[in-house]
Amino acid sequence: MPIQPGEKLPDVAIRVIDGDVQPRHTGELFAGRKAMLVGVPGAFTPTCSTLHVPGYIRHAADFRARGIDLMCLSVNDAHVMQAWAASLQAPPGLMMLADGNAVFTRALGLEFDGSAFGMGLRSRRFALYADDGVVRLLHVEAPGELRVSTAEAMLAAIDASRLAG
Repeated sequence: MPIQPGEKLPDVAIRVIDGDVQPRHTGELFAGRKAMLVGVPGAFTPTCSTLHVPGYIRHAADFRARGIDLMCLSVNDAHVMQAWAASLQAPPGLMMLADGNAVFTRALGLEFDGSAFGMGLRSRRFALYADDGVVRLLHVEAPGELRVSTAEAMLAAIDASRLAG
């Protein structure tokens, strides 16, 4: 079962690309900050590279204005994530999280088996808003869709939750 709003993010080792590659732990990475974590099935895949992540890049200033840091997670190695960030011209501050062995993805309960497509274990497409390491919003896409985890959908959900709270 996937992680749920109100639950604390798991603390596991991961590689973070924010200019260079750094080994970090997710507990420390998410502590004391508001973060939007965008999970994608794969770096350089069509929807991820042309629609999903570019939407977050276009709206990076909107997230920053709300005090939210941007992070992108994929089950790829750090070198692939670094090359993908360069190809996307990812702005400084968009952290790419390389989860090469899917440790964080599995701990979140957001993995899927893409073996039928030659991809092996991958992350489901999702967007997760966390505050100080606690999940506040989680939007997981149905297979083949890109609706609820877009930058626009998440900005609207965050704004709506602030109005309600």
